[in-house]
Amino acid sequence: MANVPQYMSYENMRQPVKSVAANAIQTSGKIYIKDNYLFINEKFKGIHVFDNTNPAAPVNLNFIDIPGNVDLAVRGNYLYADNYVDLVVIDISNITAPFEVARIKDIFPYTIPGTTGMYPIANIDQQQGVIVGWQVQEVTEEVSNNQYMPFYYFDSGSGNFMRSEATTLGGPTTAKTIGIGGSMARFIINGDQFYGLNQNNMQVINIAQPFRPIVGNRIEMERNVETVFIDSTYLFVGTQTGMLIYDVSTPASPVFKSLYDHFQSCDPVVVKDNLAYVTLRAGNNCGNWQNLMEVIDIHNIMSPTLLKSYPMVEPYGLGIDNKTLFVCDGSAGLKIYDATDPLQIDQHLLTQYTNLNAYDVIPYGDLLIMIAQDGLYQYNYTDLQHIEQLSKISFGGK
Repeated sequence: MANVPQYMSYENMRQPVKSVAANAIQTSGKIYIKDNYLFINEKFKGIHVFDNTNPAAPVNLNFIDIPGNVDLAVRGNYLYADNYVDLVVIDISNITAPFEVARIKDIFPYTIPGTTGMYPIANIDQQQGVIVGWQVQEVTEEVSNNQYMPFYYFDSGSGNFMRSEATTLGGPTTAKTIGIGGSMARFIINGDQFYGLNQNNMQVINIAQPFRPIVGNRIEMERNVETVFIDSTYLFVGTQTGMLIYDVSTPASPVFKSLYDHFQSCDPVVVKDNLAYVTLRAGNNCGNWQNLMEVIDIHNIMSPTLLKSYPMVEPYGLGIDNKTLFVCDGSAGLKIYDATDPLQIDQHLLTQYTNLNAYDVIPYGDLLIMIAQDGLYQYNYTDLQHIEQLSKISFGGK
C-alpha cells in the first residue's frame, strides 16, 4: 500500500490566473496588506481579496484562483505569487478583474504535498505534472536505494530554485508603492527587485518592468532559509540555524555582512532601532526543542549580540511598531508588550488574548492585523491601555 500521486498537468496549471466570486476562507496561510486592500492566502489554492477601507467591516471582494499558491508580494498595481513551480505576475489595477501579465516558468522547485498515515510514497513522474494530492492504493514497483526524492512542502516553502524561462503578455508600468507582509513572509520587494527565498538560497528578480521580469542573481546561503525582513539597507533572513544579514544598498546584488547563530529552529525575525526580535519554536520540522523570543543587538552589524532570551509557549510570527511588540505565541494567544527596555520585556506585558491560536501579525499604523487558526482579527491599538477589537474574518465556519 502506498500514497499514489494525483497530478495536475502543467498545461492546466499554467492556465492564465483568473478571478472568481468571493467565497469563505477554509484554511488560511500568509497575510499581506497594500493600501486599503487586504490579501489572505488560502494555502495551495489562491488569494482572497478584501476591501479594508473600514477595518471594522472588511468587504470580501473576490478570490484569485492560483493553484499551489503559498506566498505573495505587491508593488504598485502588480501582485507576485507562486503557482506551484512558476512565479506569476498579476495586474490588479482593477482589483475585481485581475489578470496575468507575465510568468517565469520553473523558478520554484518541484515539491510534493505532505501525506497522511505511514504509507510510503509511490513512484513520482514529474513529466505528468505537479502533485495536488494522494490516493492510497496497492502498488508493485521496483525502486533504487539512491532514488531521487523531491522536497516536501513546508509552511515557509521548500526546495531549490531551478533554471527559469520568462513569458510575457505586455502591460504598462505603474506607481511603485510596496505593500507589507507579515513576519512569516518568504517573498519581499526592495525597489525594483523581488527577493524570493527557497530552501537554501534567495533568487533576485528585476521587476522594473512588471510585465517583463528579468531573473537576476541567485544568492547561495547554504542554510535552510525560512523568512525575510527588510530594514533600511539591510535584509534579515531567518534560517533554521540563525539569522543572516545582507547589505542591499545595491538592491540587485545583496552582499552578505554577518550572521547570528542559534539552536536549530524555524525563526521569523523583525527589526527596529538596531534591535532584532526573533522567535524560536519547538516541535516542528526544524527540530528545535526550545520556545523562545530572543532580542539581538545589531548596532554593530558585523557582530550581532544576544541581549536576552524570553521563554515562550509556542511562538510563531511577531511585529514591532516603535516600542510596541506583538508576539503570536500559538496556543498561548497574542501577547502585546511595551519593549522600551529590551532587558525587561516580560515585565511589561500590556495585554494578552488567550482565546485564540495566533500565527502572524502586521502592525499597520494604529491597526493590528493578526491571523489565527480560526480567523483574521483586526485591532485598533491607538490607546495601548484600551485596545479595541474591530472585526474578525472567520475561517472554516468558526
